[in-house]
Amino acid sequence: MNKDAQTKDELTDVQRTPLHALHQELGGKLVPFAGFEMPVQYPLGILKEHLHTRATAGLFDVSHMGQAELRGDGAAALIETLVPGDICGLAPGTTRYTQLTNDRAGVLDDLMVKNGGDRVLLVVYTRCEAKDIAHIRVARRRG
Repeated sequence: MNKDAQTKDELTDVQRTPLHALHQELGGKLVPFAGFEMPVQYPLGILKEHLHTRATAGLFDVSHMGQAELRGDGAAALIETLVPGDICGLAPGTTRYTQLTNDRAGVLDDLMVKNGGDRVLLVVYTRCEAKDIAHIRVARRRG
């Protein structure tokens, strides 16, 4: 069974993101996903959405996802030890999509990492948030 599939009881407890009204206004087909009512497609259809995003831009609502903030001089260096991407070299205000890895370089989760100037901001998959943050805390304690 799909880990994101939900039972009928869980469907009564779905949450809505701050962009929910916009998704409805734009005709988004809303379905339960990871505890939230999220759009899976819009009236244009998946192919036209894909082509539009490739030609101009697309918007992905991440407000249902987990968020974390790391502060301190070693924050970027710490995250760089846990992902295969260059985090220390990110220009302020930029974001990198990457993967959080375990001690054997296996992928635990995908995430977005942003250089927030005096801090590093993370956006992680909702269902993995607690596990991901625990993994980062263990790495921080190990130094």
